Amino acid sequence: MSLKRKKRVLAIDDEPAMTEWLKILLEHAGCDVRTALIGTRGEELFRTWHPDAVITDMMLPDVDGIEPRSVEAVKAGAFDFLEKPVDAERLLDKLEKAIKQKTLIDENEQLKAKLQDRYKFQNVIGKSKKMQELFELIESVAASEANILIQGENGTGKELIANAIHYNSKRSKGPFIKINCAAIPKDLIESELFGYKKGAFTGATMDKEGLFEMAEGGSLLLDEIGEMPPYLQTKLLRVLQEREYRPIGSDRIVHVDFRLICATNVDLDTALREGRLREDLYFRINTITLRVPPLRERTEDIPLLCDYFLDKFRQRYQKNARTLAPSVYHLLIRNRWPGNVRELENAIERAVLVTKGTEIAVADLPESIREESTSSTDFVIPPHRTLAEIEKMAILQTLQRTNWNKQEAAQILGLYRPTLYSKMKKHDIRDVGKSTRTAASASGAPSSAS
Repeated sequence: MSLKRKKRVLAIDDEPAMTEWLKILLEHAGCDVRTALIGTRGEELFRTWHPDAVITDMMLPDVDGIEPRSVEAVKAGAFDFLEKPVDAERLLDKLEKAIKQKTLIDENEQLKAKLQDRYKFQNVIGKSKKMQELFELIESVAASEANILIQGENGTGKELIANAIHYNSKRSKGPFIKINCAAIPKDLIESELFGYKKGAFTGATMDKEGLFEMAEGGSLLLDEIGEMPPYLQTKLLRVLQEREYRPIGSDRIVHVDFRLICATNVDLDTALREGRLREDLYFRINTITLRVPPLRERTEDIPLLCDYFLDKFRQRYQKNARTLAPSVYHLLIRNRWPGNVRELENAIERAVLVTKGTEIAVADLPESIREESTSSTDFVIPPHRTLAEIEKMAILQTLQRTNWNKQEAAQILGLYRPTLYSKMKKHDIRDVGKSTRTAASASGAPSSAS
């Protein structure tokens, strides 16, 4: 079988002798091969490794259902059907034809997507100057192999930016593996990243492939990198320096070839100062830093985003809502949007569902947004206050309005960030936003930054 580049083939069969035979046969033919003995493991590899073709037994021990006939299998999407015992030459011939057909389909889909998304990056929408500058920066760095650090508040679209970087890079045909360091228990992150050998610890009933290895030839997104335990940061730094590692409990050395993309919603200056992020790791991961602006800094994009979400949810729910009342736009542009684009999307989805007419009214918006519009945002100085007390009030209110974003608050107040920290300490202003986030995390609330 002559193939222009090494193709990925996943072989699934509950007979170890069969999977071993397929592995030897396919590797000899120039394929990169992964095997699975059960259906669930095969599904996991299919989702994360993205093979070019799958060779599977029709009956697996953990797959329910009646044994499908060959015609039914083909209708369900199978390229062809072979009966056991399998002839090696016939299998390789069928496999090559299947991969060629899939390649043509993929190229056609990529061409259509490129034409449709010519003026935007994978669902990242914005006409504002800040977003256009961000798009230009993504275009200039996506094709490089440089490590990328994406900074931005929750809901700003950091994962969408990461997607845009990967799919506009030279690694776009490789896997894109993602892990949210804040969404899984800290003691499980290591085994997810490094994988482990059967018997390495209690509960390790079979070998597990790590995400580092799964990302071979592609990209790896470490979301909320600031939540990674310090000891694991040291091990990650070693992997990035040496480009190899050993799975937990194994003597096998795994060589890695992936592009690292990190994302965070925390103030990294604070994380460095408090020792929650290693300085040498920080300098390793931020070769290129992309800052995704919060929605309140690009309010001119709100009408564009509203139109996009309105069209999306009108079609999804088969509703008649076609426009937003001018008063709705006015209200949305004035809102502070602590939840950013995700909060706006949820607001439009809710409005589409509850509205009874063709035009969305203020009454259709979530109560929290309507209430904020009625509350006064003026800064009022109570009588008989000292200058120091007034300064404390100004700093506190600015921090509250920026959702405790100290960089933005310092810019509004005309201060350098170290000066703001100094004044916060002087006035005993504590970051209640941080304690709220910690409480939310402890209660199991999602903390995805995308």
